[in-house]
Amino acid sequence: MIVTRIEELSRSKSKIYLDESFAFVLYKGELRLYGIREQEELQEDSYRQIMEELLPKRAALRCMNLLKSRAYTEHQLREKLAQGMYPQACVDFALDYVKSYHYVDDERYARDYIENQQDKKSRRIIEMDLMRKGISKEMIQEAFVRQEELGNGPDEMALARQWMDRKHFDPAKADFKEKQKMYAFLYRRGIGAEIIMKLLSDD
Repeated sequence: MIVTRIEELSRSKSKIYLDESFAFVLYKGELRLYGIREQEELQEDSYRQIMEELLPKRAALRCMNLLKSRAYTEHQLREKLAQGMYPQACVDFALDYVKSYHYVDDERYARDYIENQQDKKSRRIIEMDLMRKGISKEMIQEAFVRQEELGNGPDEMALARQWMDRKHFDPAKADFKEKQKMYAFLYRRGIGAEIIMKLLSDD
């Protein structure tokens, strides 16, 4: 393989292109360590060390450092590593590593998220949040079932009443336009139409 280009990424890192294609990012000291120079051949042994030892371990360490501060889903960690321009094989290695120790568990993440957000968000909004984080719809449904068995999950009637109270909204005194506005407000927050209609009723 020929090092066709070395492109400075920052003061300490460079992007390495092999045979005209982007290969990986290395620190500048590592360029010297592996003897990487433009228009010169990268030795097979050096390439193997980079791809099978150096970068996989670095990617796994990156995941571990991220997980020290908060929980992440597998999808979120893959995005972080992709931003760091790690090769796909190194990303897969890192995720397999942290998953093997249960440092990343999407089902547990979903259950914890539901429990933490149940007093703030409706089920529909929680589902949308979790799907954006890369968790499958099936896993989200299972997490809701597990939480409901424990008596957890959003009480959407109570949530809607709470939001109406904060806006000092009294359905008995509101006119049609005000009720329409409140209907739209609650619907955007994931409250179902049946619950909204019941709360907006003067009965």
